[in-house]
Amino acid sequence: MSAHPVEILRFNTCGSVDDGKSTLIGRLLYDSKSLMEDQLEALERSADLSGGGQINLANLTDGLRAEREQGITIDVAYRYVATPKRKFIVADTPGHVQYTRNMVTGASTANLSIVLVDARLGVIEQSRRHTYIASLLRIPHLVIAINKMDLVGWSQERFLEIRDEFEKFLPLLDIKDVKFIPISALNGDNVVTPSAHTPWYEGPTLLGHLETVHIASDRNLQGFRFPVQWVNRPNNPRDAKLHDFRGLSGQIAGGIVKVGQRVMALPSGMKSTIEEIWTYDGPLQEAFCPQSVTIRLADDIDISRGDMLVALENLPGMSTELHGKVCWMHPRPLAPGRKYLLKHTTQTVQAVVTAIESKIDIHTYEALPEPGELAMNDIGTIRIKTAKPLVYDGYGTNRLTGAFILVEPGSNHTVAAGMLNPPTEAVRPEYNDFAI
Repeated sequence: MSAHPVEILRFNTCGSVDDGKSTLIGRLLYDSKSLMEDQLEALERSADLSGGGQINLANLTDGLRAEREQGITIDVAYRYVATPKRKFIVADTPGHVQYTRNMVTGASTANLSIVLVDARLGVIEQSRRHTYIASLLRIPHLVIAINKMDLVGWSQERFLEIRDEFEKFLPLLDIKDVKFIPISALNGDNVVTPSAHTPWYEGPTLLGHLETVHIASDRNLQGFRFPVQWVNRPNNPRDAKLHDFRGLSGQIAGGIVKVGQRVMALPSGMKSTIEEIWTYDGPLQEAFCPQSVTIRLADDIDISRGDMLVALENLPGMSTELHGKVCWMHPRPLAPGRKYLLKHTTQTVQAVVTAIESKIDIHTYEALPEPGELAMNDIGTIRIKTAKPLVYDGYGTNRLTGAFILVEPGSNHTVAAGMLNPPTEAVRPEYNDFAI
């Protein structure tokens, strides 16, 4: 019998410039012994050459030479950490205000976000911005890591001041799980091992929290959603079973599916029954989000890439009129009337932005009405009309079927990441059953 698979936690780190994000991830990699031998050797060599003999942990994540020359992180660097309890995928995202778009990219799939705060500076605009984006992206778990505590004499009073400042605006953001941890990323205090300098702190270390935070219920298991990525036709004449096999391959974006279950194909509205569920390792009786599977239906329905199989309950919306928030990522501002390609799950459709309703004031979290345009890194609410209907959920219900990106035709640049509001009405379930 195979061992139970080790759970994967995706998290990102964010904060202002020089708050120590790259050093923190380097410390996690170094102290959890997640480095390859050649990485350790390169780290020691760079210490001898440029660090006066002291290892620079930030070099583990600041992979681009230009970043190190500027002393900042300008891209999203992904790293992998593993402990006996859990595997981690880490996104180190930039601190500069002009790289908000990178944080949206790095945090979009995260279970948890670590907001680093310099204990000397306390809560600054970037702290508020990053906390707001974590809330906007519906990241379920938040850690406020108050770093450089050694530079304020490990003051409990300073730690509590910063915590109280956050707790003044956290209720506005609808983040359910928030943890405050005092650390020194440079020295390793409370990162992997508990610190003798904080006898007043009784909580877990950062790694201890990352290993134990409950993430099993973060995925949406209520409504089955299966965007079809590929119609799988092996057509093997030497295998009678594969000769006529027609499967629908993709990743389950929500819910649970079982053999024998009735499902609906959208946008056609045809219904059928799940005949088989296949994975690389063989057939299953049931599967759930986020597994990648191939599904065979009892009936030969006309389905192609971009269509979606859904359960007959908890139905999604389906419309050409969309409403939601976007983070604008392009130097040229967004103005109403512009045409884009909208990518949503496995399909791409033509779309036009019909209105920009508001822009978020990052200082107050208030929506400023009718801004006229959105500049790069602005977050605002827009309306979009698509060339054909999208099958979707509100982003708060399902982070996969409620997300989209806008792509500029011609250049193929991704110009916005968006989060859809809930549909005003669900798909009507009164379609007829499939009949030959």
